[in-house]
Amino acid sequence: MGRSSFPPQNCEKLWILDAEELHRTVLRLCSQVIESVANPKQLLLLGIPTRGVALAQVLAAELQRLLCEPIHQGVLDPTFHRDDLGRVGTRLVQPTNLPVPIDGRTVVLVDDVVFTGRTVRAAMEALQGWGRPASVKLLAMVDRGHRELPIQPDFVGRVVPTSRHEFIHLMLQEVDGEEGVVLLKPPTN
Repeated sequence: MGRSSFPPQNCEKLWILDAEELHRTVLRLCSQVIESVANPKQLLLLGIPTRGVALAQVLAAELQRLLCEPIHQGVLDPTFHRDDLGRVGTRLVQPTNLPVPIDGRTVVLVDDVVFTGRTVRAAMEALQGWGRPASVKLLAMVDRGHRELPIQPDFVGRVVPTSRHEFIHLMLQEVDGEEGVVLLKPPTN
């Protein structure tokens, strides 16, 4: 969502992607991942909590449909590797779940929104404790800018310039009962 304080309840909601556009974006991202991986059997999608996990599940299902073979998908929680916990606060830690060893695999870290880059930095640090992948790539549904670290997604659904006070929210059918990406603008007083 942008990793700062949670948005107020009375935010203005602007649709960035509706359900149909989100589905097309997922298909495009899957095609880009397929084109970049020499051996899909070595692919491992790792969702970053919270919304990255659900997005990784959607991507894995679509990749399986396109490739007609199972795609490994798991969870990588970087919470304890963050350098900004005091600023962003904490949430319940989700257990890291790696369905296969990461050594020699193409790992795609999946996050809903890339903002400062600190979550991705923490995820890469957390990943080091589990082995040595052949390569690590980053997939994000939205890049909202405001990077504090030199981190860029390899695959991005949409670039949406935002102010630091705005929020991006990815909604998925499996979690929210509706789909799309919205920009939430706090009220101006």
